[in-house]
Amino acid sequence: MTHFAVNWLAVVVAMIASMALGYVWYMALSKQWLAALGKKPEDIDRADWTPYAWSVVVQLVMAYFIALLTPVIFGATNVTTGVLCGVHMWLGFVITSMILNHRYQGAKWSLTLIDGGYLLGVLIVQGIVIGLFGGVAPAAA
Repeated sequence: MTHFAVNWLAVVVAMIASMALGYVWYMALSKQWLAALGKKPEDIDRADWTPYAWSVVVQLVMAYFIALLTPVIFGATNVTTGVLCGVHMWLGFVITSMILNHRYQGAKWSLTLIDGGYLLGVLIVQGIVIGLFGGVAPAAA
């Protein structure tokens, strides 16, 4: 196995699908999210595109690692193992790190629930997409 032998189409589609989830998630929970941040809509700089650029980069990395690690951990890449890999990564690293940081930052638990729930959704959606496409790059003809 090489580190770059993943199905890159699956990785890119998984990133796009998880970005779409973010649009729906945060539009539905925008009022609660702003309240958890202690901000008002006018406090958000809508012209700042950098959070979206970072979202693309980090979600591409997340999808890459789901594609890379799923067959290593579970021996196969399918929807079930993709989702299981995502949930394990979320529980083992994402939500634990978020709780640690949010407690030191004094963030509201509601922010942890909203953002943590979204990231769980991201990893599940990415696991589904990776599982549907298959994580390994198709063999060259």
